[in-house]
Amino acid sequence: MKRISILSLFATLLAISYVRANDNTAVSGQGKMKFKVLYKSDHLPPEAQKVLKGAHGGFTVDLSKGKGETYFALKGAGIIQISADLKTTRMLDTPEEMKNTNLHNTNIWHAPDNKSHLMFPGNEANKVFMTGLDGKLDAVLSAPEPGVDLGNPVPNEYFKSKSPFIPTDVEQLDGKLYITTGYSKLDYVLTARISKTSPVELAWNNLSFGGKGKGVGQFDTGHGITVPPKMKRLDIADRANGEIDRFSPDGKYLSTVTMPKDSFPCDTYFLGKYVAVASLNNPDKTKGAAIYIMENDKVISTILPKEELGLTNFMHIHNAVLRQIGKKFYLIAQAWNPGDFTVLEQVQ
Repeated sequence: MKRISILSLFATLLAISYVRANDNTAVSGQGKMKFKVLYKSDHLPPEAQKVLKGAHGGFTVDLSKGKGETYFALKGAGIIQISADLKTTRMLDTPEEMKNTNLHNTNIWHAPDNKSHLMFPGNEANKVFMTGLDGKLDAVLSAPEPGVDLGNPVPNEYFKSKSPFIPTDVEQLDGKLYITTGYSKLDYVLTARISKTSPVELAWNNLSFGGKGKGVGQFDTGHGITVPPKMKRLDIADRANGEIDRFSPDGKYLSTVTMPKDSFPCDTYFLGKYVAVASLNNPDKTKGAAIYIMENDKVISTILPKEELGLTNFMHIHNAVLRQIGKKFYLIAQAWNPGDFTVLEQVQ
């Protein structure tokens, strides 16, 4: 009888765990920013589902008038587009040199000629790729050649010694690309000029800043980089230092926003007065990581996909973007190691 009771208890616990993991009524977050699961990984195209466990990238959203599509890439599959209403997903034709390497994040640039471009930091390929919204390759930025002046003796010497260019993110501001390199010993933000737009031509620029360390204006894995809407500012997720560091376009350090200790922020995404911050770790290492929603540089909601929404693969969160459709907010998020995907819907 004792053995039967233990087995029965075990079966009951398994059943509870299964129900919780598949309970679409589960909610996570606080205040107005509470969310439930809307879509899981089966919402993606079959090609993407096959390689999703290796996901190690991030999203961008086309916020130009009449648009709203979200883009990201998966190694072995290519570029994926999520429709503006979030209801459908599709693969884009992707160049082979991009399809079979990791693209660590995604950003969008609306050029002066009214053409929009997607930008991908290829951390394995040691290149930055730029495509149209159709996936066709527009330009490639390779590692700086030895002797190119990057505006700082440290990166100049780094590339003279033929050390690797490992981009982790890329943003555009006023005709320049700003590129984080936090997976390398360099850990500087490098810049490149957009010297021509039709066709796109890129060249390295004599401005770089940061450097590996724990001091003011330094990084310990400079990960994601973001230009807040309508601002001339660069926000860099300083992952291991647990903060968001802010700089002017000329590389001058401005300020720091401190995130929860040991949360390892990966990137920021701005939408109106809110900022979504994906974190790699939970300060409690036994639990899954959080997506933090901030307002006025303060955390107002902590969403726990693994612990509270039953998304078991979301131990580490690599990227998240915030969408608003009508009066509702949505979160599109990606887990890492193992990779996974979800769309969360605000509970009103």
